[in-house]
Amino acid sequence: MKELVEVIAKSLVDHPEEVAVTETENDKAIVVELKVAADDMGKVIGKQGRVAKSIRTVVKAAASRDDKKVIVDIQ
Repeated sequence: MKELVEVIAKSLVDHPEEVAVTETENDKAIVVELKVAADDMGKVIGKQGRVAKSIRTVVKAAASRDDKKVIVDIQ
């Protein structure tokens, strides 16, 4: 999931070198944290959160075959 979020985020932002993705797994879910530059935050979130919701939907669909819950946290 980490690589998927990283590829999507780097294609959206102006400063792809500042994209950082970390993945932690606990007993209930996989938490993917996405950090981008402050001026790229709007591009990743999108109008009314549409881009962020789309990223979460794609990641959730990719994780459905593993029967794992994935939480994407954008910081």
